[in-house]
Amino acid sequence: MNFDVSHPDVRRAVEIALAEDIGAGDLTTNTCIPGAMRARAEFVAKQGLTLAGVELLELLFGDVSLASSSGNRIEAGGKIAEVRGAARELLTRERVALNFLQRLSGIATLAVKFVSAVEGTGVRILDTRKTTPGLRVLEKMASAAGGVVNHRMGLYDAVLIKNNHIRLAGGVREAIGRTRSLNLPIEIETRTHAEIEEALDCGAARLLLDNMTPEQAANEIEFIGRRAETEISGGVTLENIRAYAEARPDFISSGAITHSAPAVDINCGIYAL
Repeated sequence: MNFDVSHPDVRRAVEIALAEDIGAGDLTTNTCIPGAMRARAEFVAKQGLTLAGVELLELLFGDVSLASSSGNRIEAGGKIAEVRGAARELLTRERVALNFLQRLSGIATLAVKFVSAVEGTGVRILDTRKTTPGLRVLEKMASAAGGVVNHRMGLYDAVLIKNNHIRLAGGVREAIGRTRSLNLPIEIETRTHAEIEEALDCGAARLLLDNMTPEQAANEIEFIGRRAETEISGGVTLENIRAYAEARPDFISSGAITHSAPAVDINCGIYAL
């Protein structure tokens, strides 16, 4: 799975990261490293991980040799990429490169764990909009690299009626009725059996079963049958996701994949040529 480095949000994120870190110039590097010096940088995994975002190196450096691509499993000690160029540029952009690689590979690595936890059940794992502001496209690419299915990218590309919509609209029936004009599949969050019955009666395409126990979810999914797709969300962790998957929903979504993924350990060694 390759990252789309041509995406404008990806390019913008890289530009902002460089401007944030470099500012008016790298004082240390520009003072102590000769301008004519050339060097090579080796990016190496210090732990087992699922790689994501390595293609961004091509936006940061000129001469890049990728040893692997996003979505690949890398063992500890495995080479990820080698970069050659002006020593000053390698030093100045090293931290930005590592920040992206470590963060995005951390998401992909955690995503793989969620996907593996439900193996054999047929359940598909979804990410959410709980992403770092400004980095959504990158973080969703990273979760996809780990085998997760991307949920909606934002508020503009799908209908998802949440509990606050229901409250302010005056109820399930009212909220669904007002969104029919969009002519899009309607997903609605449901927290009680009564809401599920009403949503089904109104023809919702997908029911999001929110903050239910695995046992409650299993009972409701059996009641729903195949009248609508089902998605479980709320309180899902690596420890309990298998129990939720055994309730046989179509999807399970987890914000933890993006908001709680720990960065992985990647090293960048820079050597004179």
